[in-house]
Parts: sequence; C-alpha cells; structure tokens
Amino acid sequence: MKIVLIYPYFLDERLHKEDIQAVPIGLYYVGAVLRENGYDVEILNWHDINKTPHLIGEILLQKRPDVIGFSIVNANRWGGIEIARIAKTLLPNVVVVFGGIGTTFLWEHLMRHFPEIDFAVIGEGEYSFLNLIRHIEQKVEVNHIRNIEGIVFRQSGQIIKTAVKGFIKDIDSLPMPSKYFNFQHISSSRGCPAKCNFCGSPGFWEQKVRFHSPEYFVEQVEQLYLKGINFFYISDDTFTMNSGRVIDICKGIIQKGIKITWYAISSVNYVDEEMLYWMRRAGCIQISYGVESGSEKIRKLLNKNIKTDNIKRAFELTTRYGILARAYFIYGSPEENWETIQETIDLIHEIKPLSVVFYILDIFPGTALYEDFKKRTNVTDDVWLEKVEDIMYFESDARLSEEMVLSFGNKLRSDYYRHLPEFADAIELIDRDDLYEHHAGFLSRLAMTFSHGEYASNDAIPEREEVAERLYRRALQYYPDETAFLGLGIILQKRRLYQESIQLLLEGVRHFNKSESLADCLGVSYINLGRYEDALECFLKFPESTDAVKFAAYCYRMLGDSEKETAMINRLKGIK
Repeated sequence: MKIVLIYPYFLDERLHKEDIQAVPIGLYYVGAVLRENGYDVEILNWHDINKTPHLIGEILLQKRPDVIGFSIVNANRWGGIEIARIAKTLLPNVVVVFGGIGTTFLWEHLMRHFPEIDFAVIGEGEYSFLNLIRHIEQKVEVNHIRNIEGIVFRQSGQIIKTAVKGFIKDIDSLPMPSKYFNFQHISSSRGCPAKCNFCGSPGFWEQKVRFHSPEYFVEQVEQLYLKGINFFYISDDTFTMNSGRVIDICKGIIQKGIKITWYAISSVNYVDEEMLYWMRRAGCIQISYGVESGSEKIRKLLNKNIKTDNIKRAFELTTRYGILARAYFIYGSPEENWETIQETIDLIHEIKPLSVVFYILDIFPGTALYEDFKKRTNVTDDVWLEKVEDIMYFESDARLSEEMVLSFGNKLRSDYYRHLPEFADAIELIDRDDLYEHHAGFLSRLAMTFSHGEYASNDAIPEREEVAERLYRRALQYYPDETAFLGLGIILQKRRLYQESIQLLLEGVRHFNKSESLADCLGVSYINLGRYEDALECFLKFPESTDAVKFAAYCYRMLGDSEKETAMINRLKGIK
C-alpha cells in the first residue's frame, strides 16, 4: 500500500514565508509510525505547489497513492480540498484523509460539505491514522471502523464520529522521525500551559504539556546533524518551561559535539540566567517571545498572562547572553486605540527588541476568540465556506475600522524601524570570557542583517551601514570572527578605503586561511589599487572556484598575460 502525506498550499502570499513553508512536525511523526509498521510512506511539502499547479496531477499520477493524508491548518484547508478533488478525478479509488489542528476543529464542517474527504483524523493522530490504514488495507466493513478512536467518517448519509482517543502518555515511545526523514523544525514537547484566547493550542492540547526526555531529543538532533543538517527551529510552544530539562538538553548537545545553531520559542514567564547561558553555549541564537501588547489591559483581554516586569527581564537577560530576542506583537485587538498603541511603542523602547513581527489580530477555529465571535455575530462554522484563511477581529468590532487598524500598524512599524539603530547600539553583553566567541558571532550576525540581510533594503531604518560597521567592530573586539572581517572589509571597499580594507582582511585571512570569501574580498581590494600580482595570490589558492578563476583571468588580462588568461578561461569552462 502506497501512502502519501501532503502539507498543502495556502491561499495568501506571506511576508514572512518561513511561517508556512515547514511541514508540521506532527506529519513526520505520523510518517515515522507508519514506516515503523512497514508501510511505504512519502511526505510531500506542497506549501507552494499552487505556483506550478500542473505538477499536482503529474506527481499524483506518477506516485499513484492508495491513501493520501493531508495536514490541515485553517489557512491551507482550501489547498487540501483542491488537491483532494484533483486526486479523486485522476485516481477515483484513492482514499483521502484529512488530519491536523484545522481538521480537529472543523471536522463536521469539512465532512458535511466536501465529499472528496473520506475520513478525518482528529486530535493526536499517529495511532488513529495507523489503525485506519490497517482497516483500509484489510477492506473491512465500515462498521468495524467505529472501533477506531479519533476517526470521523460517513455511513448511510450520516457523519459518524468515534470515541475520542486519549493523548499518548509517553511520547518517547514514538519512533523518531529523524530515522526516516530529514527536517529542521523539531519539537521536544507537546502542549502549552497558557490559555491565550487567540491561540488554538489550549483547545487542541487541553493545556497539558508532555515532554520528550533530553536523551530522546538530543538523539534525534544528532541523527539529523549527522545527515548534514546544522540549523534548527525548535517549535515547542514554551521550550524553556522546565529549566533543568533545557539545561540537560544543552549539555547533551555540547557533550556530543553537535555543532549547530537554532531558534526557540518561549514565554517571558520562563527565563533564567543559567538556562540562557547553556542555551547560548549549545548554539541557540534566537528566542521568540509572544508579547502581544504593551498594554496590560489588552493582554488581559487576550488572556495573555504575562507581566510587564517579566517582559523587561526576559528581553534584558536574553540579549545579555548574546541571544537575539524576537518579539511578537498583535494589534487591532479588543479595545485597541491610539493610547494602547502608544503603550506598545513605549514598551518596545524599553525592551529594545532586535527583531519584531507585528500581526493584526485574527480569528481561527478552535480558539476562545472564535467561540466569542460566533456568539456575537450568530455565524456558524459555514463561514469557512468562503475562500478566506482567517477573519480579522476588527471586521467584527464596530469600534475598529480597517483604516484605523492599518494606521496602527504603520505607526508601530515606522517607530520601531526608526529607533532600531538605537536598540542595536544599546546592546549590553555579559562579561564572560567563555562567551566571547559567541558574543562575536551574535554581533556579526546582527550586523549582517543591516549590511546584507533583511534590514539592508529597509529604507525606514536610518544609517544602516553605519550600524553594521559599529556592530562588526564590536564583534572583533570580542573574538576574531570571519563574518565580521568580511562584512567590515566590504564596507571599507564600498567607501574606497582600500588600504584600510586590505589591512583588516589580511588579519582575517591570517585567522581563516581557508576562507575563499575573505581571500576574494582581499583580492578585490588589491585589484582596486592596481596590485594585480598580490590579487592573484589570493585567487589562485582556489582553483576550483568559479569566482576566483574569473578574478584570476581578469588579473592576467590586466597584466597583459594572454596565455594565462586563456588558461583561466578554459579552466572556467571545465568548472562549469
């Protein structure tokens, strides 16, 4: 039996594409359970296949699955429905199964309106889906499917929902997805203790949190690392909830020599210095915190149980240990006004986040906000028959207008970007010599965002290059850092300070003599001073590099050596 698991596409383009491009970790666990039980399973990340729609049918006909399982969040439900329709047209006998958080909250709506969906798996789906596959394979009578917990199906025109399947008590008992698949988004726990009314986690996980053991988690990271993956997103809702466990994970990563960098998500309520120290040592370079608003009144309305003092402390400590503290803010909330927006701006100035994401409050099934919305507006789940990903809260609140909410967002963004250079200059790092190398890496990565990354093209940020230069120079005060040498060398080149650039890059090359980027950059500075022989010494160290060979050919041309220039051009053809 051939099983294909699909993460379908979304309706809307994203400003932050990383928000949707990763397959949910749960789908990999489903695939691992099936693989462990001998099934032929493939996972397809089709989050953007709507850009090449002709491939949908071609790939389905090529793979000819017996069963297709879809991982549905609310925003990609139409992608799943449309792919399911194509599948049913091309492969009439294929069985279509919907699962995931979106299906869990909208199973009745989906099953009632979309006949292309044969089954729905609700809740934690690994073993419900496995048991369903076994029944499909055995071609048993539909009545027997009633015995499978966590399943929805149709019988004689009726929608039947079986008994709820309880949570897996020991999630370490699950096979490791890393044994079968490659991925970067990983999880060390399931669930969240918070009860934010805009989030579906409380309804899905019932505020219960279960943890993988540090040993299980570190082993999974190691398996992926040995496959060549060295950057990870830890997608736990509250990774730092148990400080001792986090420290054990970090020590395990260090002891095994796993050289990785990673992002985490957490709550400002769960932060302490020892944990941050070990997280930084183990490769953590960013923690995202949901702040939501600078107004205590707004946070209370959102049931966001965090205090302003905890927010300030978390951001100060996180930055102090050389970890980028990223803030999520929501605007357009109940009772939002210019006063509460100013409170958010004031808080931003106090906590000085180095990365911020601003969202308009929207409404999703499964949240307390959605249940309140249905009561206030007398709508039903059939509101999702419209091809929309979500519903903006302000659309249901007469006190807010679209123009007002967009103005809120413009004010927040413009103020943040205008003051971001001040936030970067205000960084204070803990004085621990065992963190100096990490501090240099932190400052140089941040500098790179101003000189070459996401901030470099943002005209709302003043003096971007100057900010980058200051950060690169600070980095080199802590430790020789390849990125800092390169970034600062390029800035000096742009200013035509070639001699100063050469002096800096020579020092960089002494520390990193195998770095082609530094050598090429140094060679370019020599070229700009007409020192072609010196430049050639840089480029000829890398005879298999397209860029280095191109530069070498140019140097030979300027030196009038046509024979060697031709040799370089021929070498270039061989490389290509």
